[in-house]
Amino acid sequence: MFQIRPPSMMQARPPVLRAGRVGRCVVAGLVLSGLTVLQAWAQPPVQLEAQTLSADLLSQVQQVAQAGARGGLPAQARVEVQVGVLDPRLKLAPCAVVQPYLPPGLQMWGRTRIGLRCAQGPVRWNVSLPVTVKVYAKALVANDALAAGTQLTQALLGTAEIDIAAEAGAVFTDAASLTGRTLVRPLGAGEAVRSGSLKARQWFAAGDTVMVRAAGPGYSVAREGQAMAVGLEGQNVKVRFESGRIVTGRVVGDRQVEVLL
Repeated sequence: MFQIRPPSMMQARPPVLRAGRVGRCVVAGLVLSGLTVLQAWAQPPVQLEAQTLSADLLSQVQQVAQAGARGGLPAQARVEVQVGVLDPRLKLAPCAVVQPYLPPGLQMWGRTRIGLRCAQGPVRWNVSLPVTVKVYAKALVANDALAAGTQLTQALLGTAEIDIAAEAGAVFTDAASLTGRTLVRPLGAGEAVRSGSLKARQWFAAGDTVMVRAAGPGYSVAREGQAMAVGLEGQNVKVRFESGRIVTGRVVGDRQVEVLL
């Protein structure tokens, strides 16, 4: 008679199985169950790396990253996704179905990551796979090297296709909108002009009356209020309404504040 006993019960008295067809069936069931347990214990974990991912899973990862990167991009933008490798110290159990997904609140630009979770396997694991998302689009660049303090003119700027996701900061496409702006840091020839390269413009002073606009799904409202601080382009400022209510919004133009809801 074959018996399998867990370590914690090795001293326990073995059960008595009587001979006969029923007894033989019970013994056979115990043997099969024991073999299944032993096989599960003997199954080694696998190391999941990007180069070992199936072609189908790699394609899914790239599609998820591309979809996440394309929100708000111009139609002509070109997106490339480079898939990295997982931490080599990870030991992951075998999985029949691995699902890639976008981690909530994570931007699919530059160096970022895609989530991978096991949807069908003995162990439900969840890990992050590093990816690099490149977004190529036309933007304004410096024709030649420019020093900090340079006042921009259209003659100093050109257009080139660059990876706009390579660095932080918005890029520009209209040279006329940059005329008269001042650089706060030097630019190399062919380097993109980004919002962080420019001296912030002051759109209003503390105490000025400003227009606060708020938009949401299916509606848009605008109200006047009093700025409680200097309004520098792209920065947040507090505005007090006549009712005494105070809101915080982003300075977007001449006496214009935008509140995102």
